[in-house]
Amino acid sequence: MFEGGCHCGAIRYALSAAPTGSMICHCATCRRISGAPIVAWISIDPDAFAITKGKPTHYASSPGISRQFCGACGAQLTYARDDDDSFLDVATATLDDPNAFPPTHHSWLSDDLAWVEFGDGLPTFPKGRYDRD
Repeated sequence: MFEGGCHCGAIRYALSAAPTGSMICHCATCRRISGAPIVAWISIDPDAFAITKGKPTHYASSPGISRQFCGACGAQLTYARDDDDSFLDVATATLDDPNAFPPTHHSWLSDDLAWVEFGDGLPTFPKGRYDRD
């Protein structure tokens, strides 16, 4: 079992299974919501994610997208798509051990900031890893 939570401790969660994926997102929406140039995410089966303390606040950041965050400290916790309930993305940095799941690729490089440069050799995608256009 893996655990995590928000900055202030008001929200805690547990993962009962290992993630099915891990990535770094460069999209403009993640950037604006987090106030950071990139956001790292792990993908998990929604049934393997459980809030164990507190009650997160929900925010529809785009049509069909729901994000959970802590209403007290503002830490972003999850990202979910209304049209695909096969996964839930959890903000990697909210894990108690974010080093447990290093990223496997970078997504949304089409939105990347010109001054962000990585030399990690991971695969990059202009949009999401599975987007065809």
